[in-house]
Amino acid sequence: MIQDQVKEYYGKVLQSTKDLKTDACCTTDNLPAYIKNILSEIHEEVLMQYYGCGLVAPPLLEGMRVLDLGCGAGRDCYILSKLVGESGYVVGVDMTPEQLATAEKHIEYHTQKYGYSSPNVEFKLGYIEHLDELNLEDNRFDIIVSNCVINLSPDKEAVFREAYRVLKPGGELYFSDVYSDRRIPTELLNNPTLYGECLSGALYWNDFLRLAKQTGFLDPRLVENHSLSLDNDEVKNLIGHIGFMSATYRLFKLPKLETACEDYGQSVIYQGSIPQNEHVFQLDNHHIIEKGKAFPVCGNTYRMLHQTRFRPHFEFSGNWGTHFGLFDGCGIPSQFEASGKSATIGGSCC
Repeated sequence: MIQDQVKEYYGKVLQSTKDLKTDACCTTDNLPAYIKNILSEIHEEVLMQYYGCGLVAPPLLEGMRVLDLGCGAGRDCYILSKLVGESGYVVGVDMTPEQLATAEKHIEYHTQKYGYSSPNVEFKLGYIEHLDELNLEDNRFDIIVSNCVINLSPDKEAVFREAYRVLKPGGELYFSDVYSDRRIPTELLNNPTLYGECLSGALYWNDFLRLAKQTGFLDPRLVENHSLSLDNDEVKNLIGHIGFMSATYRLFKLPKLETACEDYGQSVIYQGSIPQNEHVFQLDNHHIIEKGKAFPVCGNTYRMLHQTRFRPHFEFSGNWGTHFGLFDGCGIPSQFEASGKSATIGGSCC
């Protein structure tokens, strides 16, 4: 069973980030100063058992209830614990007992380090496909994060379906993962090394978009992406003919989103009031909104800002009274196209 192989790989084979054969499980390591400051407070044993880099954390987390899918030894959970503050709460889920043992051992350490009167983080042993078995009820979380873990799941549709279920209306799934430019051949799917390295479990980008939309996330937004290099000769010989990309997406639980970017003559003005985003707010890789400047948006983008935690930070103009057709600018080329691939990646076309 592939899940048992993954547990073996992350629980016993890997001892540190240096044991990884590729950079597939790594997000960007250009962390902002405020995150680096929090990292300096994380217990050394937790840091040693982190098998990636970077951090998947959207802005505006204070007071939020956050779920981390595939939390491992808890590094991201403890960073999020500081970002949500004492009024927020973080739940980490992982299927690897060895990793969770490390995470749970240091709850009190971080509670004292942050000066909290009681812990605001907890860990649950289980599968991210079966959140219902962990007593995680409907509409419980404001935000779900995941750092290069969903590709390890053998039932990705169940992961997205469960994420949608436990998110509050207006909540978001904000996650980084690995995608491929074609479907992975069957003979490579069960290779434990390739699976553990986040490669053979990677979704073909178009299958991901279909799954997201089928499970209720109607307009996936690509935040950032970069091509992955395969420098290990063993890995390259097995799977080097396939193109891989690491990408960060945000998926909103907003049932009224449309399947295309429609123009209703609406616009927004960013107030510059989101911490660490005082001058510019980036919704996704082509909605980079400067403070104080009117920014035309499609109906979906309007809802993503108006019906979520971002609403107090924007002024809104327009309504739904007049439809002007497709929003101008649909069909922007993807990174796959720019690199010579025939595919497009990204859920939003405006």
